[in-house]
Amino acid sequence: MEVTMRYALMIYSEPGTEESLSDAERAAVLAEYAALADDDRSLDGTWLQSMETATRLRTVGGEVLLSDGPFADTKEVLGGFCLVEAADVDEALELAARVPAVRLGGTVEVRPVRKR
Repeated sequence: MEVTMRYALMIYSEPGTEESLSDAERAAVLAEYAALADDDRSLDGTWLQSMETATRLRTVGGEVLLSDGPFADTKEVLGGFCLVEAADVDEALELAARVPAVRLGGTVEVRPVRKR
């Protein structure tokens, strides 16, 4: 049995990137994401709604405070994630390189998933 590890591919994209694509470019990008999702090593993943829909919880002085998003003026925002299974980090990085956000100016953070 081949030993594998799970990795989270956290996909950060620049706001407005999707809107700047033509219909044909958008369809091609969606096809790339679908191909990644169909890869046997892909276990799960999804897109997140816009950062304006987020709510943050934190505790200050023992009191839980809620804040509506967005929270930071950043170049990139977390737009989704993919959970993959790979033999090692190099294989996970190869999968991450296929994420269209990388080609479109975004970033994919690859992080091993801790075992319970």
